[in-house]
Amino acid sequence: MKLLRETITTQSTGMRPTFTTLTQQVQEIVDRSGIKDGICVVYSHHTTCSVMTQESSFDMTYTGLEYLQQDLTDIFENIIPTCRKEGQYLHPGPKLTEFSAEHGESKPETLNTDAHLRSVFLGRSETVVIIDGKLDLGSFGNIYFVDFDQTRPRQRQVQVQVMGE
Repeated sequence: MKLLRETITTQSTGMRPTFTTLTQQVQEIVDRSGIKDGICVVYSHHTTCSVMTQESSFDMTYTGLEYLQQDLTDIFENIIPTCRKEGQYLHPGPKLTEFSAEHGESKPETLNTDAHLRSVFLGRSETVVIIDGKLDLGSFGNIYFVDFDQTRPRQRQVQVQVMGE
């Protein structure tokens, strides 16, 4: 069995959830691996981010989100409102706030409870089957990395591991 692991770096915008299409970059990693049949795991260790597979809806909002991405953002806003003020959620508590300050994060940057909760629902990884050296995503499928943390722009890393023969 062959194995290849690489990292993709992305940049979020802050101020709204950021969706980054990774399909082409992940396929290029699969190509470099030489694996014809196997699986590809795309994973984020960031607890305010998700990896998902979904179709591209092509049409874009004025803020740069595809319509389907905007719909998802709106649904999440209804069930998990964006954290706008201290005390809106129990998290972050005083111990986490102190820990975060010791690691260079300001109090406003800890007000990202909504991002943590949203990533729980979508998950932080996707596994895609590789057939004949190609990601088996169907006709319309794409791989997206979603950064739900709106407190500031951030550089993020996405892990890609390809396994197979």
